Amino acid sequence: MLPLSYAPPHGRPNRSPSHKPKPQQFALPFPDALRAAAAAAAISLSLLAGNNAGAAAAALEQPAEICRGGDGGGKAEVKAEAVTNEQLVEEAWEVVNEGFLPDAGSRPWSPELWLQRKQDILQGSIKSRSRAHDIITKMLASLGDPYTRFLPPSDFSKMSKYDMTGIGLNLREISDDNGSLKLIVLGLILDGPAHSAGVRQGDELLSVNDIDVKGKSAFDVSSMLQGPKETFVTIKVKHSNCGPVESMKVQRQMAARTPIFYRLEKRENEDSPVGYIHIKEFNAVAKKDLVSALKRLQNSGASYFVLDLRDNLGGLVQAGIEIAKLFLNKGDTIIYTTGRDRQVQNTIVADGEPLVTTPLMVLVNSRTASASEIVASALHDNCKAVLVGERTYGKGLIQSVFELYDGSGIVVTVGKYVTPNHQDINGDGIEPDYHRLPGLNEARDYLLRCEGKKLS
Repeated sequence: MLPLSYAPPHGRPNRSPSHKPKPQQFALPFPDALRAAAAAAAISLSLLAGNNAGAAAAALEQPAEICRGGDGGGKAEVKAEAVTNEQLVEEAWEVVNEGFLPDAGSRPWSPELWLQRKQDILQGSIKSRSRAHDIITKMLASLGDPYTRFLPPSDFSKMSKYDMTGIGLNLREISDDNGSLKLIVLGLILDGPAHSAGVRQGDELLSVNDIDVKGKSAFDVSSMLQGPKETFVTIKVKHSNCGPVESMKVQRQMAARTPIFYRLEKRENEDSPVGYIHIKEFNAVAKKDLVSALKRLQNSGASYFVLDLRDNLGGLVQAGIEIAKLFLNKGDTIIYTTGRDRQVQNTIVADGEPLVTTPLMVLVNSRTASASEIVASALHDNCKAVLVGERTYGKGLIQSVFELYDGSGIVVTVGKYVTPNHQDINGDGIEPDYHRLPGLNEARDYLLRCEGKKLS
């Protein structure tokens, strides 16, 4: 929505260094696991949602850099020591000013009140970097939003473990003049494998291991970049918008572990076996491994599937949305997003045919949160699954993460999502259809009635 990216300036005072806070799409190491996964799930959603997802998207919609000679290798990087403490505080202030969702806080918020707060804070000088961090922490806490918070550099650096590619970069899909998709490097982990190899923000990714990636989605190409830890991947990039093309060999820094566990089960009073699949979290390999599990269970005779999302606190929204698509018809709505004006800003829909058309039962509980709730509601509201268990957690807010000048970061709530049936689940969760697992025929009848209501 998942980088330590170097985005061009946008709406900042004319001063040096000029710099735009950098939207991130990695999950976060929050002390509280529910808050961690909840924020993580929404981070990548800010990228998926397009141009209106608040402050995160604003940084992405800048004109292409104009080459004026040189090697086209991208913008110079701002040195942390060149930034004053006052500039750091103002940078954090501006992120909130541009994108914070007022409904998320428990205290009144308006641009006027927020401007007054900045003026009060910057009346005197800020003597140290630690004092600047304290001021930012208190400034964000004053919003009354438990998800909007400051991340010191030590915490922010841990975000690299949620890297979707394994080489420390994030990709943004844009259309070229012919309407074809091309992939631009949205951001990088500072001193990560890709950054150290010479990749820069704004570069176009041309190929992965000699396979042309033009027209492919960012999610699919992220999967192509993945591999075992300490193995190498060869990528070809075009630096900036008119720079040279360069091939480079990059060592992967980590590999995501499978979150998919599955088995074939036989239920009493049913002739055909059921495919049981537990999805522990939504990470970079979840879709690929789920597809493999579904095919193996189908080949083993599974007549329907039980997806277990209990205790799944979320993860990457991109992964959750891609998984929902495996069960939905083309054009089915997966999620709506809304922003400051409370109007629907974006609608994310399935863009292909389903891999599985058999009935689904989705197990949920009070720790089914965020990205898991997106998947559960998409399958339920489109009459593809019955929900079984307990009311879900109720996390419907969208966060984006921004790196600040000095390697610290802030998490800001920038929007919320609603289900395909236009239900705002934030704070309420999703009520299941059954508290105990129904039989196949009962579930099938329920889904047929659901389809009938949709058509009426």
